[in-house]
Amino acid sequence: MALAEVGRFNRIEAHVVAGALEAAGIPAISFDAEMSLGEGSAFLIPVRVMVDAEDLTEARAVLAEASRG
Repeated sequence: MALAEVGRFNRIEAHVVAGALEAAGIPAISFDAEMSLGEGSAFLIPVRVMVDAEDLTEARAVLAEASRG
């Protein structure tokens, strides 16, 4: 399983995005979310949302639809 980056978001948005993808049946994970807390810069370090590379196109379509809605 190769991971692909869907996008980079602030800590809160990343968890919302990952949750929306999970709700659509696409497993997702947030990378680096806790790094920003450790550094004391919760909104300065972008959090990467990752999915299986095979799900990347569908994940982007889910997020595009959500942003239009």
